[in-house]
Amino acid sequence: MAEVAQLERRISLPVEGMTCASCVAHVEKAIGKVPGVAGVNVNLATERAEVAFAGRPDPAAVVHAVEEAGYAVPEDTLEIGVGGMTCASCVAHVEKALKAVPGVAGASVNLATERARVSFARGAVMVSDLEAAIREEGYEPHRIETGVEAEDRERAAREGERLALRRSVLVAGVLTVPVFVLEMGSHLIPAVHDLVMGTIGMRVSWLLQFVLATGVLFGPGLRFFRKGLPALRRLTPDMNSLVAVGTSAAWGYSVVATFAPGLLPAGTVNVYFEAAAVIVTLILLGRYLEARAKGRTSEAIKRLVGLQARTARVRRDGAAQDVLLADVRAGDVVEVRPGEKVPVDGEVVEGASWVDESMITGEPVPVEKHAGARVVGGTINGTGAFAFRATAVGADTVLAQIIRMVEQAQGSKLPIQALVDRVTAWFVPAVMAAAALTFLVWLVFGPDPALTFALVNAVAVLIIACPCAMGLATPTSIMVGTGRAAELGVLFRRGEALQTLRDVEVVALDKTGTLTEGRPELTDLTPAPGFAADEVLALVAAVEARSEHPIAQAILRAAEVKGLRIGAVEGFEAVPGYGVAARVDGRRVEVGADRYMVRLGHDLGAFGAEAARLGAEARTPLYAAVDGRLAAVIAVADPIKATTPEAIRALHDMGLRVAMITGDNRATAEAVARRLGIDEVVPEVLPEGKVQALAKLRQGGRRVAFVGDGINDAPALAEADVGLAIGTGTDVAIESAEVVLMGGDLRGVVNAIALSRATIRNIRQNLFWAFAYNAGLIPVAAGLLYPVNGTLLSPVLAAGAMALSSVFVLSNALRLRAVRPVAAA
Repeated sequence: MAEVAQLERRISLPVEGMTCASCVAHVEKAIGKVPGVAGVNVNLATERAEVAFAGRPDPAAVVHAVEEAGYAVPEDTLEIGVGGMTCASCVAHVEKALKAVPGVAGASVNLATERARVSFARGAVMVSDLEAAIREEGYEPHRIETGVEAEDRERAAREGERLALRRSVLVAGVLTVPVFVLEMGSHLIPAVHDLVMGTIGMRVSWLLQFVLATGVLFGPGLRFFRKGLPALRRLTPDMNSLVAVGTSAAWGYSVVATFAPGLLPAGTVNVYFEAAAVIVTLILLGRYLEARAKGRTSEAIKRLVGLQARTARVRRDGAAQDVLLADVRAGDVVEVRPGEKVPVDGEVVEGASWVDESMITGEPVPVEKHAGARVVGGTINGTGAFAFRATAVGADTVLAQIIRMVEQAQGSKLPIQALVDRVTAWFVPAVMAAAALTFLVWLVFGPDPALTFALVNAVAVLIIACPCAMGLATPTSIMVGTGRAAELGVLFRRGEALQTLRDVEVVALDKTGTLTEGRPELTDLTPAPGFAADEVLALVAAVEARSEHPIAQAILRAAEVKGLRIGAVEGFEAVPGYGVAARVDGRRVEVGADRYMVRLGHDLGAFGAEAARLGAEARTPLYAAVDGRLAAVIAVADPIKATTPEAIRALHDMGLRVAMITGDNRATAEAVARRLGIDEVVPEVLPEGKVQALAKLRQGGRRVAFVGDGINDAPALAEADVGLAIGTGTDVAIESAEVVLMGGDLRGVVNAIALSRATIRNIRQNLFWAFAYNAGLIPVAAGLLYPVNGTLLSPVLAAGAMALSSVFVLSNALRLRAVRPVAAA
């Protein structure tokens, strides 16, 4: 029976890559060799391995065995909310606990977002195990929900926490003020001392202070003991432990001095109730200010979630009815009335209107929507009405994906955070050791009353060193920076790009669709004497209507825009490599390159200057002849986006070099580069050659960012140090990039780099303040300056300085909300 009970310890893992019975045998054999495995059954149809253990399951070893056998176990990532964290050491403890759960491959905890991101082999870890690990460390896990309702609940919870802290601050303040007046007033103001001694006396004063200070410590301040003392018992002390030890030491010493003064050496009888009470009150005040500031760091997510509609008007059972957004299904026909938000993504099936899509594209001009047009959830309808068929709902909508990207970026850890993690791993134990050493040194070598000096300075060390500022320094800046970027249409899909982008030296740009509009347009038509421009355009468009070539389509579009009549065409013929010809309304029309005109016997000298100008502007001239006479020179080109020159100037102003990678011939590419002021050109690059082009630009150890929008840009986007995808491009390109620019405006690259630089600069400022503050004030709190000039740091001042350090870091991070981009995207 004992063996049967042991075999009930099972895990189930998916296994990818198996194709036959021998694969099953290989996987079973590999897993069977793992120590502790009592039985294994691999099913090819379900592609799962059921593993039984004789003892404690070791999923990590099983996953390793499967991978060593040449197969794969897919990995899952889960986010869990973690309540009760207050400092960097809390983060370290939670991460350590999660990583210790069998099967967990990695864990990253963010203090600002109060979330843990855990990666593990799919099916190898139960969420309840992760939650239990968090609870064992003294923190409270909670499941993360999505959507408007979930955001409302989270907002209500945060607001509840803020109000609770405010109540605690008010209660603590009311109880602390009399204690402070009775004790410090008597020391600082002779009249107060005389009043106290002449009325209630010192004994009653101390008793009153005891009652009030006890109310502060074990009322509003009880939260520090509830979390700090269990952490001490687990030998994982955190900020709460420092506060609990420091304040209880001051309070306990004062209790002995009040009720059993004979236990203390002569000359050391004194009370520090005011220090204990003021410390708790100031730290609670700091926590309250932190809670207010933290709420503001997530404003970007709140605004994005606020873009979502709450209900949708759906046609069901022959009638339109309002349903909750969560109840909309793909395939539903949804009605949108004037002024309403589009609830989900879809395709218009009837009606027409103009829709404000600025929240997606950054373009302020509304976009016309008619049957067949795509609409995006969260955009705002104008004065028309239409119905559309839902194609993406819930987590699949564009807005939901944007929110998910921003949340992931906000919750990520930058490489710069590694230094903080290494320091905080030993910081709190080191502080407690420093406090103990301070106590002993003052007790042995300090002046009389040595015990008093030892206690006060040890408490000051404990309080001044709380690592709140270190824990908040990086994540708050990331939250605010990525949130501000999202507001400007820049989405950091991977948080690391926020740091990498700052160090980029070269910005490489794909030409078509990035620098240019992405489709050819008629740019020039200069008629010969005796011909009118519209007359020639109508004739040429009629001939080109028979051709599928992009240049032909551009000419036809230009004629349609002008409303020109397209005549009847007869005898169409195409001369490969030269041009096309036909009869239009009885007139002979020929269109083609210069070699075609020469072949037909036309003299191009009259258009020599115009052709040279077009060539200098990277536009290839074409010619039209009508009834045997040269009629016009025409140029069709992919026009440069209107904002491209401004964006390139801004990149130069930032000290960056700009390169262009294009398939154009060298002469055309260099003409474009001269016109735009581009520094380096890599021409005649085939789609598969862009990765090699990046390698060339990287010579000399330069860091290169690549900006592209097409399917053939995906390998280059993935290969670059940082890939930036134009959001109007393909899904493949966007998935390969670290940064997505929601609009097609190249100035978004400038904004992304500017925000990256501002955010990393802000993080460095925060880290400098946090580390410099602790490095500078811990020795002062220990009394290092006392032999020099008699300076000692009161625990009360230490508490105030500690609280202010966290508020400073948060306030500095919030400055990123006011960052003005170099150019509006």
